[in-house]
Amino acid sequence: MHRKLIIPALVLVAGLSACNTGSDLERAAIGGAIGCAVGEIIDDGKCVTGAAIGAAGGALSNDF
Repeated sequence: MHRKLIIPALVLVAGLSACNTGSDLERAAIGGAIGCAVGEIIDDGKCVTGAAIGAAGGALSNDF
């Protein structure tokens, strides 16, 4: 069952990795949206936690 849930999560992460030309705010917004979706997919009801982690990851993604 987890295998079916990981495929949408990988698609969402690939979408985040494609947006490397925007500003930190744009990447944080996209990361927050993707994190919320992943939080709901992996652990039901963890949208806010996933959004916070995703936004932080999106904002910092150009620093690596």
